[in-house]
Amino acid sequence: MSLPRTVTGAPAPDTGRTTILSGALVALFLANLLNFFDRSIPSVVAEPIKHEFALSDLQLGLITSAFTVVYAIAGLPLGRLADRGNRPGIIGVGLLVWSGLTAATGAAGNYMLFVLVRLGVGVGEAAFTPAANSMIGDLYQADRRSRAVGIFMLGLPMGLMLAYFTVGRIAEAFDSWRAPFFVAAVPGVILALVMLRMRDPERGGAEQVSITESGAIRRPIRLLLSIPTLRWLILAGLTFNFAAYAVNSFTVPLLMRQYELKLTSAAVVTGVIVGLTGLFGLLLGARYADRASATSPRSRLMIGVVASAVAAPLTALALMQKGGSVFLFALLFSLGWLLAYGFYISVYPAIHDVVVPQLRATATALFFAAMYLLGGFAGPVVVGGISDWFAERAAHSAGVQGVAQFAGQGLNSALYLVPLMLALTAGFIYLASRRVDVDSIRMRSSLAD
Repeated sequence: MSLPRTVTGAPAPDTGRTTILSGALVALFLANLLNFFDRSIPSVVAEPIKHEFALSDLQLGLITSAFTVVYAIAGLPLGRLADRGNRPGIIGVGLLVWSGLTAATGAAGNYMLFVLVRLGVGVGEAAFTPAANSMIGDLYQADRRSRAVGIFMLGLPMGLMLAYFTVGRIAEAFDSWRAPFFVAAVPGVILALVMLRMRDPERGGAEQVSITESGAIRRPIRLLLSIPTLRWLILAGLTFNFAAYAVNSFTVPLLMRQYELKLTSAAVVTGVIVGLTGLFGLLLGARYADRASATSPRSRLMIGVVASAVAAPLTALALMQKGGSVFLFALLFSLGWLLAYGFYISVYPAIHDVVVPQLRATATALFFAAMYLLGGFAGPVVVGGISDWFAERAAHSAGVQGVAQFAGQGLNSALYLVPLMLALTAGFIYLASRRVDVDSIRMRSSLAD
C-alpha cells in the first residue's frame, strides 16, 4: 500500500484566527448529529418495541449491541479506506446507506428482521467517524483541535437531545413507534448529496512542521498499538462507551418503570440528562482543553481525568434515589454527565497528538473498534442481563411468578456499573497522560525525518 501524497512545507488550512467555523466543519457536525439521532431512535421507543416483540431486557440490549458490533468491525477496513481515498465521498455514501436502512428499520415485522437491519445501519455509520476525525486533523492545527472536535462532537448531545425530545412525540402523533424511523431518513439523504460535492483537505496540511514524502507503512495496526498513549486511550474508550451505551439504552426504560413517567416525559428528561448537558460540557470544556494544550498535551488529558473522576460519584448518587425524586435524579445525573463529556474534548484530540496524519483515520477506526466492540456492545448486554437477573431474584424472594413489577428495581441496580466504568475511565486517561508528551514529540519528530 502506498501512502497518499503528503505535503512539504504547505501552509496549514487553519490560517484564520477569528473563527473556527468552516463549511466543512458545519457539514461534519450535521452528519454527526444525524448519526446520533438515527442510532438513538430504538432507545427512545424501547418500551413499545419490548412489548410488541415480547422481549427481555437482555434482548432489548442486544438491539443496540448488535449495531455496535458491526459498527466496530466495519470501521477498521473503512478507516484504512479513508486514509487512502476521498473522505467526503466515503462519508456521503455512508450517509445514503445508513439513512436508507434507518427507514427500513421502521418496516421490520419481527425482532430478528429489526436486528438485521440495524446491523446494516452500523455498516453505513462506520464509514463516517474515522473519515470525519481524519479530516478535522487536517483542517485544524493542534492548538485549535479541541474546539474543532468540540463543535463536531456537539452533534452527539444535540442528536441525542433532538431524538429524545421529538421521537416520543412523533411516535405518539402517528400512534406507532415505527414512524420516527421513516422521518429520520429524509435529512440524511439531503446531507449525503452535500458531502459528495465537498473537497477533501490536504493530508497533513495542518501540521506545523514540514512533512517529507515517505513510502508505504507496513503493519499499521501493529505500529499504532506500539504507541503507549494510544493503548491507554483505547482502554479508556472501552470503559467510557460501556457506561455511555448503558445510559443511552436504559435511561428511558428506567424512568418509565422506576419513576412511572410516560414515554414522552421520560424521553424529555433523558434528553436533558444526556443531551442538553453535552452542549455546555463540550462548548465550555473545549476552550479550556485548547488552553491547556498550549502548555502540553498532558494538561489537556488531565481535564478528562478530573471530569470522569467527579462524574462517577454524581451518577452513583443519582441512582441512589431508587424511584424517589425524579428531579433530584435528573439533577445529579445531569451534573455527572455534563462532566463525562470531558472525555471527548480531551481524548479525541490526544489521538491526533500522537499519531501521524497518514494513519489518523486508521487510528480512529482502531480506537472505535475497541470502544464499540468491547464497550458499546457490552454495556447494553451486560446491564440488560444483570437487570433481568436482579428482577428475577427479587421476584423469587417475594414468592411472585412474574418479574414485571421488579423490572425497574432490577434495572436501577444493574446501572450501578455506570459509575464504576467512569471511575475506570479516569484511571486509564491518567495512565495515558503519563506518556502523551513523549509520544507527541516522537510523532512530530517522525514527520520531519
